[in-house]
Amino acid sequence: MARGAKKAKKRGRAEVKSRKVAAGELLTLLDFVRYAVSRFVEAELVFAHGTTDPVAEAAYLVCEILHLHPDQFEDFANTRVTAAEAKRILDVIARRITTRKPAAYLVNKSYMRGLPFYVDERTIVPRSFIGELLDSHFAGEANQEDAATSLIDDPLAVKTVLDLCTGSGCLAILASRNFPNARIDAVDISADALKVAARNIADYGLRNQVKLHRGDLFKPLGGQRYDLIISNPPYVDAAGMAALPRECRAEPRIAFDGGDDGLDIVGRILNEAGRHLTPEGGLLCEIGRGREPIEAAFPQLPLLWLDTEESSCEVFWIAAADLP
Repeated sequence: MARGAKKAKKRGRAEVKSRKVAAGELLTLLDFVRYAVSRFVEAELVFAHGTTDPVAEAAYLVCEILHLHPDQFEDFANTRVTAAEAKRILDVIARRITTRKPAAYLVNKSYMRGLPFYVDERTIVPRSFIGELLDSHFAGEANQEDAATSLIDDPLAVKTVLDLCTGSGCLAILASRNFPNARIDAVDISADALKVAARNIADYGLRNQVKLHRGDLFKPLGGQRYDLIISNPPYVDAAGMAALPRECRAEPRIAFDGGDDGLDIVGRILNEAGRHLTPEGGLLCEIGRGREPIEAAFPQLPLLWLDTEESSCEVFWIAAADLP
């Protein structure tokens, strides 16, 4: 790029950051969302933390500043905000652009399956497809709507669940809703992440149902066996780590890094899970776009690949009987 072009690009970015909004120019929630979308697109932000596009992220941020659930946006879209609220909204829009931090870190909240979870820089921002799969594939055969796709007979019969690499604890909390009779263990190697998980578990009043363990995968669990193991482990390969956008680099590296081929952690889980499952149990594991390398590394395993509304073949299921 020529020196003049570089200077022009820098000037353009400076103008984006310094642009002022006069009082009264933006009035309604919809006005602020449109303004945020324009700013986000202009700044070429990346959306990979629970929202997939600038419109959804703008609406999410505006709602959070106004203490509204995202589902309430349409109800209030054409209502006006106060001057104090406008200042806070514009401030968070500017910080999203200048810091490139995930929006969830700016408001300390993320949603999964409509439920809010506290998050900060100590843990990865929750965005697993497993939450949807717990609803769609583990409702039990008695549920008429999901009987054809259910991987278990009765969710009430699930007595023990393990959440490996729990992070903020969101999947363990969602599992408590799907399996109300289950005792749930949640493991993470990061003491910082477990502090965030402890806060979320306390917020949902689940201290008696969900127990946190610090350690490396199965090591802190002894010989305990589970009816279900769920995991969204680090699975990004070396090439993916090198290409992570700035937003993702704000998150803990340990939550992404899966080694050269992305299989360091996932491979260990597959090799060890069989010793920690009950005979009728199974493993539900998210691996992103790693289907090809995992099938090449474990060609003998009959992995069942599951789709969600926004993903295809990024999560696999395997029964205990099929694991080594």
